[in-house]
Amino acid sequence: MKRTSLGFIGGGRITRIFLQAMKNVVNTSVKVCDINQETLDRLKQEYPYIETFPSISSLSEQDVIFIALHPPVIKEVSSEIAEVVSNGTTVVSLAPKFTIKQLSQLLNTTNIIRVIPNATSFINKGFNPVCFSKDISIDTRKHFFEMLEVTGACFETEEEKLEAYAIVSAMLPTYFWFQWNEMEQIGQKIGLTAQESKNAVYESLKAALDLMYHSKLNNNEVVDLIPVKPIADKEELVKELFNEKLLTLFQKIKPL
Repeated sequence: MKRTSLGFIGGGRITRIFLQAMKNVVNTSVKVCDINQETLDRLKQEYPYIETFPSISSLSEQDVIFIALHPPVIKEVSSEIAEVVSNGTTVVSLAPKFTIKQLSQLLNTTNIIRVIPNATSFINKGFNPVCFSKDISIDTRKHFFEMLEVTGACFETEEEKLEAYAIVSAMLPTYFWFQWNEMEQIGQKIGLTAQESKNAVYESLKAALDLMYHSKLNNNEVVDLIPVKPIADKEELVKELFNEKLLTLFQKIKPL
């Protein structure tokens, strides 16, 4: 699999993240199919090393096929995917909800790997949990990790934990990105330049993460280091919001 031919079903965000991570490393066949020609044209312009096709049938000779589709769409096109899957094909699902067992039944293969990808793989710094079907050989597992090392950290975990990682890791940045951006705007409102404000937020966040996770202090001791807490009276509201939204979302994406 070190010189494996790859195919992507779906040309959306997740596929773009993988193509970006791989663009300076991959020296093999990479095909992407999508029903939207504009999507394919944009990908081809940004990643000239790929081949693009409108139909799933074009992937019939690829060694590894990544399913980069939302769960409802996977079921809709499962019969088309099954037609291009042979005994030598490894199918990699990048979606939550569908288990290896369910995918095996839909696609008539047991050569299945599930990955919950992270947006930070775009800069080769992802945190990507992986689960293999029991029929995936040790050598194939090893080569798969070698192939994906350009996306960042990849590690094996139990399948029942994948959806939890989707909530706690894959979607994690979306809970905070808008807050960091708002702090940049506030910095500019009170006298910093745009670059000064950006640097202040970035450097402070890096150090704060190291302090919380790499010091020997517990959570209460870390929090106690700053005496003034301007939004402390709103913390419970934020906690309630997190629990309401994220636990509800988890129920929607977990396998039936």
